[in-house]
Amino acid sequence: MKKVILSGIFVAVTIFNVQAQNQEVTPQYEVKVITSVESIVPSGLGRSRLISANADRDFEEFTSQRTEENNTRNKAKRKNIRVKDFEETKLLNFFNLGGIRFQNIASNDAIISSKLTQMLSEGWDLSFVVSGVESKGGDGDEFGIYITRYIFKRPKSQK
Repeated sequence: MKKVILSGIFVAVTIFNVQAQNQEVTPQYEVKVITSVESIVPSGLGRSRLISANADRDFEEFTSQRTEENNTRNKAKRKNIRVKDFEETKLLNFFNLGGIRFQNIASNDAIISSKLTQMLSEGWDLSFVVSGVESKGGDGDEFGIYITRYIFKRPKSQK
C-alpha cells in the first residue's frame, strides 16, 4: 500500500513539474526612450539635442480617471512631473547661414549611431522608432523641429 501511495505521489509531482516547465513565463521588461530633436530653423539659430532621461517616473502618480459622474481635472503638479536628471547630447542644426548643411546631418547620424550602439551593447533591444515634424505652418514659415523617438526594451533582470 505504501508503494502505491508513494508511486502516486511521485507521478503527481512529475506531472506538476512537467506542466510547470511547459508554462511560458512572461518576462518583465523595462523601457527606455531616447529622443532626438533636430532644429529646422534657418541660419542655424535653432537648438538640436539628443535627450535621455536618467530619472524614472510612474505614470500612475500623474494619472486620473474621468467619468461622467467624476469630471475632476488632474491635479498633478508640473514640478513633480518634470525630470531634471537627464543626459543631453548636443547635435548640429540642419541649417546654417548658407542653407541646409548635409555635413551637419551626417554628423548627427554619427552621434545618434554611437548612442544607439551603446544602448545595444548594454543589452537594450530597439523596439520602435517613431518620428515626426512640427512646424507652425503658413506662408513664409521656416521654423520647426524634426523629432525622433527611439524606444528600447530589455528584460528587467539585465542591468
